[in-house]
Amino acid sequence: MTNFSTIIAFALYFLCMIVIGIIYSKTNKNSSDFFLGGRKTGPWMTALSAEASDMSGWLLMGMPGVAYLTGMKEAFWTAVGLIIGTYINWLFVAKRLRHYTVISGNSITIPEFFTNRFKDSSRLLSLISVIFILLFFTIYTASGFVACAKLFSSVLGMEYLTALILGILIILLYTLLGGYRAVCATDFIQGTLMFIALSVTAYFVVSSLGGISQASDAVKAYGEQFLNPFVSGPNDHFGTIQIISALGWGLGYMGMPHILVRFMGIRSENEIKYSRRIAMIWLVLAFTASLMVGIFGKAFLTETLTGAATEKIFIMEIMKIFPGFLGGIFLCGIFAAAMSTSDSQLLVGSSAFSQDIYKAFLNKDASQKGQLLVSRITVIVIAIIAFLMAMDPESSVFGLVSYAWAGFGSTFAPIIILSLFSRNITRNGALFGMISGGVVYLIWSTISGGIFNIYEIIPGFFSCMLVTVIISLIDKNKDPEMLAEFDSYKNTLK
Repeated sequence: MTNFSTIIAFALYFLCMIVIGIIYSKTNKNSSDFFLGGRKTGPWMTALSAEASDMSGWLLMGMPGVAYLTGMKEAFWTAVGLIIGTYINWLFVAKRLRHYTVISGNSITIPEFFTNRFKDSSRLLSLISVIFILLFFTIYTASGFVACAKLFSSVLGMEYLTALILGILIILLYTLLGGYRAVCATDFIQGTLMFIALSVTAYFVVSSLGGISQASDAVKAYGEQFLNPFVSGPNDHFGTIQIISALGWGLGYMGMPHILVRFMGIRSENEIKYSRRIAMIWLVLAFTASLMVGIFGKAFLTETLTGAATEKIFIMEIMKIFPGFLGGIFLCGIFAAAMSTSDSQLLVGSSAFSQDIYKAFLNKDASQKGQLLVSRITVIVIAIIAFLMAMDPESSVFGLVSYAWAGFGSTFAPIIILSLFSRNITRNGALFGMISGGVVYLIWSTISGGIFNIYEIIPGFFSCMLVTVIISLIDKNKDPEMLAEFDSYKNTLK
């Protein structure tokens, strides 16, 4: 399929993303503009940028690859868990976080919010938060780079390493130029493109197999598990532990900084309900199309994909169905998915370092210009480390995302929930809870067998929450400023 018209499609798409970065670079007058867009983002852009940055390359590569390889069992329950988690996050966290971050010192990063919310003069809580953010986002960013490299190597015939470098350079260029608004604007475009590419491809795959009934019959030949989420194989049910583990993905949402900042940056609290509806419709339809692309691709493709190559199922389908320029545009949807998450994570990681490490500890008198420079340097450093992690062509997009997702869900999610709903949570409770969640997650992920087969986000999440509550009860929150601010937040929340 690699031809001149395909290359033109990619070139036009890349040019569009870079132009957006240049345009929005002129709107960044201070760090709040660069990191949070001045809290002026509308509901449509907030919704699609949140979901596009959330889903990343694994929606178009990781999940279809799992569905192609194993059927409905794991992919379906993971999708259900993520849909539930997304809805809960929008319903219970979004509005409260937007409101509280303004009241609590107009916080523009999650670590800064923790510092202000818990009146942590030592800023130790912020320091630990930034360490976790940099660690997990580097892994997460590597997954996006792997997705880009697999796309370019498959479509343009490049060597994997060359393809990896090209993808990174494009992502870096517009992230460094435009900041938050550029990221949201490009994510809006990319979210739309991802949705169209998935939906149209799923429709053509099913149609080419004779419709949904005939397509289902064709897939059944590969095993009952391809259409039945309760079956793992012949005479083998998909176990309770496996279902709980897949559903456990939903716990991670409340701890994802690149999603939470979308809530913080929306123009008005009153627009969150509208934004939530847009996001949920997009998500449910996108997941449905993603599962169809993977499962029915089993019967659609004549060649058999194995190992890491299964994550190229969507690429192979597009190359088979759509020729030339149109196929190139749809393939840009895969690059869009990887870009939309990588740019967000690079921006959030860099903002956390420049705002909560550089300014807080290294140079308290840092100018806005100095912070932006440090932020851009941090973006490059994270990208370099992620590049080194992504150099193995056998890397799994789904596996990398799974590991980083569990890390954020184990360390940040319980603290976010408790900080928004509990008046009595203390700084020590949050600090020790976050550390315990991280430790349990890291240990659990290295052990297998029996109960340790449960996805590590579940024990990490609940250990963090339990320790936070216990330490806070022992501490007994007596900080009048913290209590007064929480009461103000609760009383003014509409």
